[in-house]
Amino acid sequence: MTYDNTLKYLVEEYPEDFIRYLLASEATDIQILKTELNQEPIRADSVTFLQTANQILHLEFQTLPASTPPLPLRMLDYWVRLYRQYNCDIEQIVIFLKPTTSEAVFVDQFTARNTSHRYRVIRIWEQEPEPLLLSPGLLPLATLARTDSPQSLLQQVAVQVSMIEEEATKQSISVCTQLLAGLVFEPELIRQFLRREDMRESAIYQEILEEGLQEGRQRGIEQGIEQGIEQGIEQGIEQGRQSELRLVMHLLTRRLGSINSQLQSRLQELSLAQLENLGEVLLDFASEADLMNWLNTIES
Repeated sequence: MTYDNTLKYLVEEYPEDFIRYLLASEATDIQILKTELNQEPIRADSVTFLQTANQILHLEFQTLPASTPPLPLRMLDYWVRLYRQYNCDIEQIVIFLKPTTSEAVFVDQFTARNTSHRYRVIRIWEQEPEPLLLSPGLLPLATLARTDSPQSLLQQVAVQVSMIEEEATKQSISVCTQLLAGLVFEPELIRQFLRREDMRESAIYQEILEEGLQEGRQRGIEQGIEQGIEQGIEQGIEQGRQSELRLVMHLLTRRLGSINSQLQSRLQELSLAQLENLGEVLLDFASEADLMNWLNTIES
């Protein structure tokens, strides 16, 4: 969730940077579309509408290639929904963030009988860092780019971040850089080059933190409700079992007289269903031996 929010922030705050880098074109009149598509609720990581070019740029960021449903099917699903809703050209790009040898990061199409759908795939660790170092909105991604000296690249990104004049922008880009750099760098190394204090001071970090807290609270509420329902069901079953046990003990006492303590202990362990079955047959018992035989039968 942290990476999704970070990248969503970057794309929405700096759409021109991403368009220039990914489409090699300039656009000034850009509308950010809502990410929930019609029909069943489904969210794309970032959907950007280039109104001047009558084109949608759909960016899908993935830290790992694993996906349910599989990513190629998701991309086809997104394309169909977007095309139905906007009826314009759609450019889809999947950007994999974390280095992996999985073959899934090389898949760039969905194929089935009579159906084929293609999209672009970018493995960020294969990209040259220089284009990413040119724009503030792309600096966090630069930490994940191709390099023979990761530490030098991180230092170079940190220098570029420090050169941003507007303080609030610098703080936000610093936070996003630290969060994304965490995919490949140890925290101690990141702290050598980027100010940890920016985390506490930055609005984007506070927003991500609040979303995380809200999600945690919601999960806690849902879990609490679920546990409450389960506990209520369990308590109801146990109350029913105890009522049935009292009834069975009463009937057995009237039928057989006093029941010895050993048999009483065995009766205490019976389930509700077993007690109900016992209640149906106990009128046929003539002695404690019959009750003991019945208990031996269900326990064997």
